[in-house]
Amino acid sequence: MNSIFLRIYAGMLAVLVLVALLGVGALQLLNDVRVDQYRERLAQGTFRLMADNLSPMTDVERRRAVTIWGRLLGVPLRIEALESADLDGRMRGSLRRGQVLVAQTGMHQARIFSQLSEQPLLLVADVQQVSEQLARATTFLLIDELVRYPWDEQPRRLKALKEDKQFGFDLRLVRLDQADLDPDQRRRVDEGDTVMALGRGGDSIHVFSGIVDTPWVLEIGPLYQMNPYPVQWLVLIGALGLSLIGLMVYLLVRPLEQRLSDLEGAATRIASGRLDARVPTRGTDSVGRLAAAFNAMAEHLQRSLSIQREMVRAVSHELRTPVARLRFGLEMIGDAPNEAARRKYMDGMDSDIQDLDKLVDEMLTYARLEQGAPALNFQQVDLAELIDQVITELAPLRASVTVEHGPSRDALDGGGAWVEAELRYLHRALQNLVSNAMRHAESRVRISYQVGAQRCRLDVEDDGPGVPEEAWERIFTPFLRLDDSRTRASGGHGLGLSIVRRITYWHSGRAQISRSEALGGACFSLIWPRKQG
Repeated sequence: MNSIFLRIYAGMLAVLVLVALLGVGALQLLNDVRVDQYRERLAQGTFRLMADNLSPMTDVERRRAVTIWGRLLGVPLRIEALESADLDGRMRGSLRRGQVLVAQTGMHQARIFSQLSEQPLLLVADVQQVSEQLARATTFLLIDELVRYPWDEQPRRLKALKEDKQFGFDLRLVRLDQADLDPDQRRRVDEGDTVMALGRGGDSIHVFSGIVDTPWVLEIGPLYQMNPYPVQWLVLIGALGLSLIGLMVYLLVRPLEQRLSDLEGAATRIASGRLDARVPTRGTDSVGRLAAAFNAMAEHLQRSLSIQREMVRAVSHELRTPVARLRFGLEMIGDAPNEAARRKYMDGMDSDIQDLDKLVDEMLTYARLEQGAPALNFQQVDLAELIDQVITELAPLRASVTVEHGPSRDALDGGGAWVEAELRYLHRALQNLVSNAMRHAESRVRISYQVGAQRCRLDVEDDGPGVPEEAWERIFTPFLRLDDSRTRASGGHGLGLSIVRRITYWHSGRAQISRSEALGGACFSLIWPRKQG
């Protein structure tokens, strides 16, 4: 399967089928447990009553009673020794606690055990189903117990028997006129017969038996038939449930699949050269974040390739002029009338070579910074000392412009002008800003700094014409020239400010431009954390 979603669907289908099989097995186990509990609940009171009645009897009386009760129940009853019974420790413990035990012996067969009170003897019965004989035997045993008491004490005794023997169905004494019977059934009960009547819902039976010489009728029930959960219904419910789950999974996964398909399509279009392809960013989930990251990557790729093309175009343009001047100088050297003329042309050629060398240096520096974070060796740098060093290096290059160290502010915590930075790159950034300011200044360039508790700032101001506010963001673009003729006349290739911004970026700071309030020209500022992380 090539699609990850087909694998998801196949895995979900396998899980759903496994759940269905486990559900069928669990239903079968549940039905088995329910059948056992149903049999124990019905047999508990009757067999407990028989076992307690057998306990004080002699062996002859027990055999006679077991024979009579077996006929009433329609199943054979017998007395066995507890030690000879094939029972485990858990079963023996349940019997000692007075519980009736029903053990499955076949698909439709069970064996019922009940221990005689305080004796190592068991009352055992092998039954195929708990039928109406159990109800008839129960009424016989209960009436035999109740007739030993005056009729007005019989309801209290019946209640005590119900609680003591833990019958699994309701027992009560009602008067004949209060029993839910038709006239024929009342007549039969009055004549001493045992009557079984269906409950109102038709899913249960009630057993009625009159007690001679009393106004009472013993009512047992309702007795419900054990109905196992049908496997067909479970299969139907399970199939519907699994279908709904599968539909929900599909509805949840399908949008995800569509969004990833959009991402794949955008990647394919970019690979074919359509760098403007983008992915719709919907939501803030992982796929949405992936789409946003993809768009950012595509944007960076498009920008990098655009810068690369611009760099090739600009470098070609920049190389044309000095190369042409070099060719012109070489031609003129051969026609020079004297040594002084040749020296003049050679000096011009040397200036062109220096210009080419400076262009190559700026290109390599920008390319190195644009590729990724260089190996930065952050160290303690004294801004005041760095400013004085740059002034000493650059001030002689244009005597008509005064480069001065302006008013600055040291750290209030006693740290002076010390900050953390990469000295080599920070020196290069300040040189570029001062060189740019000197090219456009009328007469003054001022450098100042501010060191705060968390951040520091370098400002380079000039009294030149400044930069239009609408170009403040574009001024840091590589090879951008707001005034091409002036820039060419004053030198520069449009990479200096781009290098400054990239250096500041790798210092986790920013480079910005504003208007100088003191000198009236441009004010370039570098802002970065005083301590690097």
